[in-house]
Amino acid sequence: MKAAFVTLGCKVNQYETNALRNLLLEKGFLPAGEDEEADVYIVNSCTVTAESSRKSRQALRKLRHEHPNAVTVLTGCYPQAYANKLTDLPEADIILGNKNNTRLPEAVYAFLTDRKPVVWVDAHQKTDGYSCADAAQFEGHTRAYIKIQDGCNRYCTYCIIPTSRGFSRSRPLGEIEEELKKIAEHGYKEVVFVGINLSSYGLDVGGADLTDAVALAEAQEGIERIRLGSLEPDHMTDEMLQKLSDFSKFCPQYHLSLQSGCDRILKRMNRHYDTAEFTELCRKLKTAFPGLSLTTDVICGFPGETEEEFLETVDYVRSTGFMKVHVFPFSPREGTPAAKMDGQITAKEKARRCRELQKTADEVRASFLRSLIGTHQSVLFETAKDGFQRGYTRNYTPVKLHSDVMLTGQIRTVLITGAEEDSVTGIIEG
Repeated sequence: MKAAFVTLGCKVNQYETNALRNLLLEKGFLPAGEDEEADVYIVNSCTVTAESSRKSRQALRKLRHEHPNAVTVLTGCYPQAYANKLTDLPEADIILGNKNNTRLPEAVYAFLTDRKPVVWVDAHQKTDGYSCADAAQFEGHTRAYIKIQDGCNRYCTYCIIPTSRGFSRSRPLGEIEEELKKIAEHGYKEVVFVGINLSSYGLDVGGADLTDAVALAEAQEGIERIRLGSLEPDHMTDEMLQKLSDFSKFCPQYHLSLQSGCDRILKRMNRHYDTAEFTELCRKLKTAFPGLSLTTDVICGFPGETEEEFLETVDYVRSTGFMKVHVFPFSPREGTPAAKMDGQITAKEKARRCRELQKTADEVRASFLRSLIGTHQSVLFETAKDGFQRGYTRNYTPVKLHSDVMLTGQIRTVLITGAEEDSVTGIIEG
């Protein structure tokens, strides 16, 4: 039997799709080629916004329409967070919550045996431990992701993730080390540690933190670059920053979730820092990591956000100098406090604010890209298309250049000679 996946959402979902694919391979399934008909289609869903939920449902219905005889599976965050809505999904033969997704092969065999819908969505419990299959291989990628943490205890007022992912849970260091070995054996030169609240790694078990996972990758022969996924700023201690700066393979690039540049909005969001603390962390990072780039997420149009408060965020983004900003309109999620707050802002106004903030973010990004002209950068090349070789610097700046030599999978030194709208250009040195 052949299986195919549709994956929505974050890097954790991408990792879990690869892990689920490996589980199916171990049970005798085969991956369907791009133009092949599959026997089983799996939608690994996202529900962080209303739009991501809509896209997840749409993907499921499209697969059912186009492949009426195939087995359709819905898993991921959407069914876990909104188990009360599962009766509205007759297109799915199998529905698995995040807590049950490692039972995917068993669920497929159960459906094929009885031809009755399979719905396994168990609620998360505080006593849950970390559970996820290894991914080890990532089709079409030169970097590998390792999920080392799941769940979140923060309960930001806008966020449904604690419901869809459960309480924070850390992966044992021994399991991380074993997967690092597999990744190195498969030839990956770069590894990215990811999680739902990655900064909280180790807090549930005591005696470990993110730096212990990074140390394992630093010691792994064959791995040349180490990155971290999205981080919560208030978990990053001075001791952690010092340890991370001592690792030679650690890349000078951080994604810190800002969400708002206005302290009043941050408080209503139940974020655990203010802009002064965020600014101080950025200062420490820039001191500890020469050539640092910072990226972030910002929500526009949180309930009650005034024009003045929105402009505070615009000014903050401009002054902080992020390399890239992911701008999102506030999306009310059923079951969260923010969905019931007074002062809900119209979709039209949220879209306007997003456009204005994105314009400022693009200007800041352009300035950052121009600042790299004339510098020498180590670039890991990932793709070759239309006569261009493309890759990323250590600080995750996209680079493209002409070369007659296939560079995919190689790390080469590049002299940056120009800046375009969303990348820099250069020439190979040596």
